Amino acid sequence: MNVEVIADGKHLPAPLLKLIYKIKGPDRIALITDAIRGAGMKEGDTVVLGNKHTGLQAIIEDSVAKLPDRSSFAGSVATTDRLVRTMVNIADVPLADAVRMMTATPATIMGVADKKGTLAPGKDADIVIFDSNINVETTIVNGRIAYQKQ
Repeated sequence: MNVEVIADGKHLPAPLLKLIYKIKGPDRIALITDAIRGAGMKEGDTVVLGNKHTGLQAIIEDSVAKLPDRSSFAGSVATTDRLVRTMVNIADVPLADAVRMMTATPATIMGVADKKGTLAPGKDADIVIFDSNINVETTIVNGRIAYQKQ
């Protein structure tokens, strides 16, 4: 059985992330953002959950989206680099395994490992280059630079 984990450091505490990793290993864990449209927005920003005209208001606070009365999470706002960083920094997962859980494992689960998930001849050249703190520096999609930090 495969598991999907929102490893944003908010939905699941470090001890549970460590336990999941110990039990399932990197080949059975897919890191997922489960992010709503507020992903990447800054603290204090507001976002609409669901239909943008009739949905619920949410506020970005403590690195998650919350209902305005703060009674519960409204959703994740995590980005993929944050998930890798969380697994490495608070769950003590080796970087290579954290990257595998974000790339090769999900590609295998989705049945697209023939084109995605690893760097190999014949596969799509989708690459994310990050710095030593796992902050995205460059994104390459199909061999072309799609984003480069200035």
